[in-house]
Amino acid sequence: MKQLDKKDEEIADALIILGMSKNVAMTLAYMQSTNSATSIELERSARLRQPEVSIVMKQLKERDWINESEEKKAGKGRPYKIYSFKVGFKDIIAQLEKQQRKAVDETQEKIEKLKGVGK
Repeated sequence: MKQLDKKDEEIADALIILGMSKNVAMTLAYMQSTNSATSIELERSARLRQPEVSIVMKQLKERDWINESEEKKAGKGRPYKIYSFKVGFKDIIAQLEKQQRKAVDETQEKIEKLKGVGK
């Protein structure tokens, strides 16, 4: 099972700076190098608890970035979930870049408005 390395940690830190929660950032950093992961792998590798994995995956599915499937374990027991990217990691970065540019443009607009109103 892959563990987060220095590069993954740098990716997570950059995502956090862009406004992602730590759990989402750690998950995306892990998955960008594996492309898919089980909930158990995410718990162990991204250092999350099971409820946190569920919350993160719900958020990523809402953004339409993740596919979810189930695989039955051998014998008895609940099936486990397998998550994979629906879009490429570069596409995710492009969406985040677009959001950041929009936020910068809106801030610049507000500053220009203030300059016009202030003396």
